[in-house]
Amino acid sequence: MRGAADYAGDVTARINPSILSADFVNMERDLNRIQTADYVHVDVMDNHFVPNLTFGPQMVGRVQDVSPIPLDVHLMISDVDRWGPGYAELGAFSVTFHVEAATDPVAVARAIRDRGARAGLALKPGTPVEPYLELLPEFDQVLVMTVEPGFGGQSFMPETMPKLRLLREQVRRLGVDTWLQVDGGIALDTIAIAAEAGADTFVAGSAVYGADDPERAIAGLREAATSAWMEP
Repeated sequence: MRGAADYAGDVTARINPSILSADFVNMERDLNRIQTADYVHVDVMDNHFVPNLTFGPQMVGRVQDVSPIPLDVHLMISDVDRWGPGYAELGAFSVTFHVEAATDPVAVARAIRDRGARAGLALKPGTPVEPYLELLPEFDQVLVMTVEPGFGGQSFMPETMPKLRLLREQVRRLGVDTWLQVDGGIALDTIAIAAEAGADTFVAGSAVYGADDPERAIAGLREAATSAWMEP
């Protein structure tokens, strides 16, 4: 029988609600509706790397000022070599950037760490993970996108699960504490699939903010993921 420790350093799953599904006009209120979450997932999009435009540094800085829980910033922007480290300087707990947008992913990760944040590497569904497996010690988190990045509310892509399994095997082999995150289509009917494949950190947008009680939704997601680790 597997235990939670086989997949994560913690005994419970980390749930990071995405404020892409929050009410932008009432952002502070909606941040305070998810205080039982582990981190707040902040999607930064530039309408260039992805066909959508959301937040920039000023908005992320303001969210940082008022959020009761730490920020998990996800950069879906071009030229992260230049812009990525600045988001760490805003005080974010974690800054994740896309490998497809980086010239030197290791250098970007080191610059983010030097500025006091955890560094994460994100991969689109079609991006192979094999070239980055030996680089895991350079990253505190790897984000496997389970939808195409750019918009919320898309359907979960189970064909991305083999990447998670490879990453989990490599984390175990290297003995590193790299978190494995999934983002896209995470809900009660999909979170167990990702947890079984090796994810320990889960981004959920509409599954949390679309619920009548966001904190109850967070608890349900956490329980479903943790239970999946316990199955024989």
